[in-house]
Amino acid sequence: MQSFRQAMAWLHTWFGLVLGFVLMAAFFFGALSVFDREIDRWAIPSTRFEPQPMPSYERILRPAFERMQPLPATVDAMRPRVNGAMPDRFDTVVSWSAYTTHRDPVLQLFAGYEVPNAKDPEEAIWADATIDPRDGTPLPNDRLKVGSGFFYPMHYGLTLDWKNLGIWIVGFSALMMLVALVTGVVMHRKIFREFFTFRPGKGGLRSVLDLHNLTGVVALPFHFFFAFTGLLIFAATYYFPLGHTQLHDLHDLHAEVEARETGLPHQRAGIPAGLANVDAMVAEAQRRWRANDKAGDVGFLVLQHVGDANGYVSVYRAGTDRIALVGDGIHFKASTGELIREDPAPTATGRVAEFLTGLHLQHFRHWLLRGMYVLGGLLGAVCIATGFLFFVEKRKRQHARQGQQGARVVDALAVTTVTGMVLAALGILVANRLLPEDLPARGNWERYAFWGTWALALLHAAWRSAPVARGLANPAWREQCVAIAVLAPLAAVLNWITTGDHLLRTVGEGYWPVAGVDLALLAVGVAAALTVRALNRRAVAHPLSSMAAAETRHA
Repeated sequence: MQSFRQAMAWLHTWFGLVLGFVLMAAFFFGALSVFDREIDRWAIPSTRFEPQPMPSYERILRPAFERMQPLPATVDAMRPRVNGAMPDRFDTVVSWSAYTTHRDPVLQLFAGYEVPNAKDPEEAIWADATIDPRDGTPLPNDRLKVGSGFFYPMHYGLTLDWKNLGIWIVGFSALMMLVALVTGVVMHRKIFREFFTFRPGKGGLRSVLDLHNLTGVVALPFHFFFAFTGLLIFAATYYFPLGHTQLHDLHDLHAEVEARETGLPHQRAGIPAGLANVDAMVAEAQRRWRANDKAGDVGFLVLQHVGDANGYVSVYRAGTDRIALVGDGIHFKASTGELIREDPAPTATGRVAEFLTGLHLQHFRHWLLRGMYVLGGLLGAVCIATGFLFFVEKRKRQHARQGQQGARVVDALAVTTVTGMVLAALGILVANRLLPEDLPARGNWERYAFWGTWALALLHAAWRSAPVARGLANPAWREQCVAIAVLAPLAAVLNWITTGDHLLRTVGEGYWPVAGVDLALLAVGVAAALTVRALNRRAVAHPLSSMAAAETRHA
């Protein structure tokens, strides 16, 4: 039994160390993604108004859809996949769609168009737009949505899009995290006692290990659930995409059979047809939802095969009032408004999948639970950070005696991953408030600020890590905490200076999306300042003992 527990300890240590750097990003940016829409509104001042319902199609959406076309860069990227010249304008609409949630003030529109002479006839070219749903005014669509467009994909894909490499790396890390959780439970036989054990007065390794165990045990169900459901969500699309690879022909056959059974055509008929009043279809869908005691908010509106006899309109219910990610779709014939189909209730297996998916993606309205998600994500980050610290503290004096550099390398990477990651997130927010509004490719410059800040944090951590090779602490921890304590409130102050939305105004008006981000920034600054103070006290209290211990072992 002892050898088994030792084997589990080895797995836990090395899986945690090697993959902890990826999991730290998943936890930290996953926590930020819980309030991604609110961060978007902080980062794009023109969107700072109250969330809006799905607007009228006839009055707002139709004009917006009709003026949409793919961007020139999108057209250029499509050219190699087309036989012949590209048209000046794309008129055959595959689909128009609009999506919103109870937290979105602006409305995102998407349009797909058939491409004449495309090498793959089923491939479409896409365009997207952002509008003010109150009056249809087009809004700048080239601004980086820092929350939903950067932090959110960072937590599951590291923004490594080539061959979906980032999604594969995070997925593998999540799978190994499940192994680390199981091995951690095996290692800690007295897990219930560790739930109530934290001895900060002990100092050194003991308090670090206590905090590692405590954060791991308290949030164990959270960690397990989100790693598991994250794998489930991406399994069919990325990890086992049988329908689009080995079973491609069978997939197409299934689509044809499904079209016959549901009445929702898979392809265009090639016969022109008009479009009935879409607002009347939406009203009918809402009436049917109310008849079944369901909330009538529209979250997703899709017009498929626009202008064709096979066209249909699908109205999906917003996920505001429930955990399960269920659309309750109602589908109408586009040319007449006739009801085609009402999605049936899911099977028992489908209900489980929808519940797990919905609980992970949290489209529902429940602010307390959102706060708990943030806490769980941050506890995961603390658990990994303390694991790094324990690994280094346990080995650095031994490595110093043996002249090895392993602890120094791990410590530099740990600093980069923990405090450096926070600095990078603050760097993009500060850049967001400092860069000129009309700067070309402004979003790219914000990304450069993020990666540049993180790279500087890495260089700084490596440069200042020499004391670790002598068994001492890396001063980069304290110095980067000082930088966090400066940058976090600076971002809030810059928001005030550049927009006029200071805390007294946003709190007084109850505009919590912006006020919440500013308050979080101030809280981060205070936490970093307290950490600096604690590290200074530790350095003053033990200036010579660590040095003496290291020098004695060198002798």
